[in-house]
Amino acid sequence: MHPMEVWNHIRQVWRRKTDKENTVRRLVSNLPFEDFQRKYQPNRQYVDNSIKTTKYTVWSFIPMNLFEQFHRFANVYFVSIAVLNFVPIVNAFEPGVALIPICVILALTAIKDAWEDFRRYQADKQLNNMPCFIYSRKEKKFVSKCWKDVRVGDFVKVLCNEVIPADILLLHTSDPNGVCFIETANLDGETNLKQRQIVRGFAAPSSSFEPEHFDSIIYCEKPNDKLNHFKGYLDKADKKIGFGKDNLLLRGCTVRNTDEAAGIVVYAGHDTKAMLNNNGPRYKRSKLERKMNMDVLLCVALLFFMCFIGGLGHFIWLKTFPSIPPFVPPDSNNKYISDSLSGFYMFFTMIILLQVLIPISLYVSIELMKVGQIFFITNDTDLYDKETNKQVQCRALNITEDLGQIKYIFSDKTGTLTENKMVFRRCTIMGTEYCHKENALRLGVQCEAVSDDEDTVFQKSKVPSRLQHRPKRDITCLRRSQSTRSYSTARRFVEMAPSTNNEVAFSSPLETDVAPDKRLLHIMCEEKSEIQQWCRVSHSQGAASYMDFFLALAICNTVVVSTAMLPRQRVHSSTLKPGGRLQSLLRKMGSLGHKISSRQSVSESSPKSSSFLKKVKEEEVEEYSDSGSGNPSRRGSESSHQSEQEWSPGPDPDGLCYEAESPDEAALVYAAKAYGFSLLARAPDHVTVGLPQGTMLKFEVLDTLAFDSTRKRMSVVVRHPITNAIIIYTKGADTTIMELLNNQGENQEEEKKRKKIASKTQRHLDLYAKDGLRTLCIAKKVLSEEAYEDWASVRREAESAIDNRDELLMETAVHLETNLTLLGATGIEDRLQDDVPGTIAALREAGIQVWVLTGDKKETAVNIAYSCRLLSQGDVVFTLNTNSREECESILDCTLEEVRRYATAPQTRWSFLSIVGVATPAENTGPTFGLVIEGRTLSMVFEAHLEMKLLELARHCHSVLCCRVTPLQKSTVVKLVRDKLKVMTLAIGDGANDVNMIQTADIGIGISGQEGMQAVMASDFAISHFKHLKKLLLVHGHWCYSRLASMVVYFFYKNVMYVNLLFWYQFFCGFSGTAMIDYWLLIFFNLFFTSTPPIMFGIMDKDISAETLLGLPELYKMGQNSEYYKRAGFWTVMLDAFYQSLVCFFIPYWTYQDSDIDIFTFGTPMNTVSLFAILLHLAIEIKSWTVVHLGIMVGSILLFFIMCLAYSALCIDCNPPSNPYWIMEEQMSDPMFYLVCILSIIVALLPRYTIRVLKGTLALSPLVQARKLDKLPPVDREQQIKKWKSQQSRPEAPANLVSPVDSVSSPSEPNIYSISVEGETPDMYWDSKDETEKPFTPGHRRSISTMTI
Repeated sequence: MHPMEVWNHIRQVWRRKTDKENTVRRLVSNLPFEDFQRKYQPNRQYVDNSIKTTKYTVWSFIPMNLFEQFHRFANVYFVSIAVLNFVPIVNAFEPGVALIPICVILALTAIKDAWEDFRRYQADKQLNNMPCFIYSRKEKKFVSKCWKDVRVGDFVKVLCNEVIPADILLLHTSDPNGVCFIETANLDGETNLKQRQIVRGFAAPSSSFEPEHFDSIIYCEKPNDKLNHFKGYLDKADKKIGFGKDNLLLRGCTVRNTDEAAGIVVYAGHDTKAMLNNNGPRYKRSKLERKMNMDVLLCVALLFFMCFIGGLGHFIWLKTFPSIPPFVPPDSNNKYISDSLSGFYMFFTMIILLQVLIPISLYVSIELMKVGQIFFITNDTDLYDKETNKQVQCRALNITEDLGQIKYIFSDKTGTLTENKMVFRRCTIMGTEYCHKENALRLGVQCEAVSDDEDTVFQKSKVPSRLQHRPKRDITCLRRSQSTRSYSTARRFVEMAPSTNNEVAFSSPLETDVAPDKRLLHIMCEEKSEIQQWCRVSHSQGAASYMDFFLALAICNTVVVSTAMLPRQRVHSSTLKPGGRLQSLLRKMGSLGHKISSRQSVSESSPKSSSFLKKVKEEEVEEYSDSGSGNPSRRGSESSHQSEQEWSPGPDPDGLCYEAESPDEAALVYAAKAYGFSLLARAPDHVTVGLPQGTMLKFEVLDTLAFDSTRKRMSVVVRHPITNAIIIYTKGADTTIMELLNNQGENQEEEKKRKKIASKTQRHLDLYAKDGLRTLCIAKKVLSEEAYEDWASVRREAESAIDNRDELLMETAVHLETNLTLLGATGIEDRLQDDVPGTIAALREAGIQVWVLTGDKKETAVNIAYSCRLLSQGDVVFTLNTNSREECESILDCTLEEVRRYATAPQTRWSFLSIVGVATPAENTGPTFGLVIEGRTLSMVFEAHLEMKLLELARHCHSVLCCRVTPLQKSTVVKLVRDKLKVMTLAIGDGANDVNMIQTADIGIGISGQEGMQAVMASDFAISHFKHLKKLLLVHGHWCYSRLASMVVYFFYKNVMYVNLLFWYQFFCGFSGTAMIDYWLLIFFNLFFTSTPPIMFGIMDKDISAETLLGLPELYKMGQNSEYYKRAGFWTVMLDAFYQSLVCFFIPYWTYQDSDIDIFTFGTPMNTVSLFAILLHLAIEIKSWTVVHLGIMVGSILLFFIMCLAYSALCIDCNPPSNPYWIMEEQMSDPMFYLVCILSIIVALLPRYTIRVLKGTLALSPLVQARKLDKLPPVDREQQIKKWKSQQSRPEAPANLVSPVDSVSSPSEPNIYSISVEGETPDMYWDSKDETEKPFTPGHRRSISTMTI
């Protein structure tokens, strides 16, 4: 554990009061104890609502800050040296002077930390003083107080658009259905509304709320950081009422669409879930920093060796005198110490003298340099997303250089490689497939200008901005951003929330517009599909099954319905008024009519039904208009049916907007709406759906079984408004739904029919998946009243349980979701993001292996892998899918034996020689491999301890695809590769299921997509699109690594070169620890004269242009191989520093030998020569000169001369007995001084300059050749790069490569992966009449040469 984490834990334990909770929290109302002192209140043991995120107090700042700074070895080292200098017998400088450098470094760091902590204090103060309403027993009403005054057990009221001050158990809302809507953008970044409801059974929703009458005891779980988990119960005198996460209002969320909500505080302050999730940034150490720390230790060893030589030399020098020399003073007791003890003391004196060998300003310079690098990264216009107004976020300041050393990338699929914009493409109902050709054509046209369409839609939209102020202040009409008070009080939370241009999530035209299938629309508009026929059918057959299918799409979800004019104003079913003629029609249906309301929206469908609907239209019923966009092909076709109407892309006439928690739900609701099954209103106890006939059904919602990753399905239990039958609508993954079907019919014919439907549907699902579509199965079940009552009683007991509550709820859900009747399935397309194939191709050229870890089906994932070029046409793909450990090990052994035969094949690597025409790489005749492995097989690998075999196989594959994996498996795979292969890893994702993977990798990148901001908040860097990863790594990663590595090496060179001047002088002063350069100039040299140029070098230098780095991704391999910071190169630079110090010392020494100059006059030319040599050495290293570089260089030289001249002129008696008075002026008036400086600089830098010239002319390294390309005109450079790339050819798989287990597969079983097809294979669609395969929209399938295992 990092020391900072240990200290934070100690502070939290010290600051927080002791919590006596064991397993549950028990609390009661504070109202009866309002007048009591705090120590007599029943909830006194719980923390209050005040927040303190500061690290320090006024009294603890200095000791705590010093404690944190001393975690760095360098700071401890320099403080120890400064303390050692206070020992009189070993000091080399004035004690006060020796303290100045480390004091300056510690003071600057302390000022920075103090400023950051002061900003945290101001933010805490503003947050703690935000107003809220707390109920007072004295005043009999809610009174305004501050957030910090809230206590556990208080009753708090929150108004619309206000931020929730604590975690509150919801007991009352102004909504008649007991519903409260909240926005959780401040917690997870999701802008769609979440629905919360009052504790069921506590009070009637319409009854008044009186906190004084609350006499229940609340039992709930202890505070934890699980945002989606909460359980407990209310203990009343006669019963226990359970509650869960749907009854909890979390601190930091914003109330929407509800005038007011009230409840009792269960968690406050640092116990709230929001604060428990606020752990701050994780500490990561970069790979370069770890190597640098090792080199620091080696330099310390070098320092001790030099000091040992100094101590030994002093001992030998003293031995040369026959008696005690007169210049050796006695100690305080007037006794002389021995020569050996004097040499021992001199060892410590030399440590003080040569301490600068370890660069004291290196760490501060690195921090400043990284801040500058991050500034340029975040301001890169190529990484800016105009649509979302987002730029790159750098959340980790200390690992920027790791971006240039990545070898493995682990990526999510949905929302990362794809847009997470779910588009309804196809469906199959009762075994009949509907390809929706019209919708495919519409998408093809719309995608060509999707950005223009979206801009036009939002420009024409009448929906006001969320932050737009409205003049009306009536509380009943306040919505998302109409509260002026909420803006001021919640400003902190608003700043934290992500910005977005979309008013409603998942509402782009691609997602909302659905063009219906002609055949399916015709069926839905036949007379036999009217409401009378459907109501007479008690089970799914014929047209009734179609209506059940679309009802399931509209009902089985958690979509919130709001109006288009006020997107956050929920629609109540009472606002939907019936039409007169339709009411009279329904009365003719007998006893069923009174249960059906009408709707002011109908659809012109068939010739017969259109005449009927036309009459209804005459009675002030508006014409139904679908949300699907217009289709050019349909406009030009002959309309044999009146149902082929124009589908306008305009807003829905009902003015409804759908806000879903996931894009899948939104796509299905919009698809149902396209066929007239419109979701009109939703409440906890009912849902209203409009039908194509113009009727409106209000279903009573009896229970909702939410989706979870274990069951992989969602169900809703409703009561039919006409038949009073209890129906269960279920949707979920085909792997789970198909296992729950009831294929037993009333007779043999019915049973055969059901099995045939299931078989056809499964075939359609497989083809959907191979086409890259996301699949869902739709099913239903009719439940008897008695069976439901039995199940509901067990369900209520499970909801009231504290222990094993989740397991009990899971058991009840699984018990209900059995013996289902299959209705159909859907295929939804998740479109690839822009330039994903090009980005992956560039990353692979850069030597980066890309792994995709997804929870989708294998067929879907494989198709997407080919589309995005993760797998290529010539690849040999191994698919591992088994449930047996023995088979898993056998398959891995056989596969490894097969690939090892080709692992030794000669493979030439890319070289820049081909660009300049020196040489051409040989053809690589070996195959390239890909690996596909499913989650259950991956589990077998870990259980059987076959990780190393899997890694060996994966190392031979350029791409790996893991399907059906869980979030835990994702992080396990990343950790396995990171730890076993010792490589730099990067994980990228956009959803909460990617958080573990992102936090496990060396670098975690979050994509601010449509699945909230959980991944962003857990990441080190955040980008808007996957394509931005290309420039972030190949350009900025390369620059950051090369700059920092070069700067660190230069810092060590600079200090070693300068401190060796003092070391060489010891050979001529008896190793007495004397310095020939003034102490103050020694301090100023590193602190001012040579500190700024390397920092600017590390921020602004560009060894290769961005265009060349993007054009030649292979240059990225230099960072992977640590070309800029290798141990051999480091010590070569150190030897160069020793050589330059010898030159800068001995040329002035030989020049002034046998002269009568004083010690400081002798040291002044050495000091000047070393400054020019160090700065000119940096000038040789700079690759791209700018005005800033030149200005910093000239400024450093001018500063040196100005300060030296001023110091020599003003310091008359600063350093007795030797004083620097007027020495610099005399030296600058002597021509010999200039001759010595010029000669020394030339001789010192000549070897390095000569080597650079030879490397630039003879050694054709990639860096040199790339810099030559940079000098070409842009057109010529692009042509050279394209010319070389065109010479590369993709290796084909050899004909003799056979799967080691091909013999296991059944020959009668068709397998598309067992053949190789040249060119592109067109997509297939399936006609329900002849079940033949016909071509439709091409562009998805790729030719596949694979091996199935």
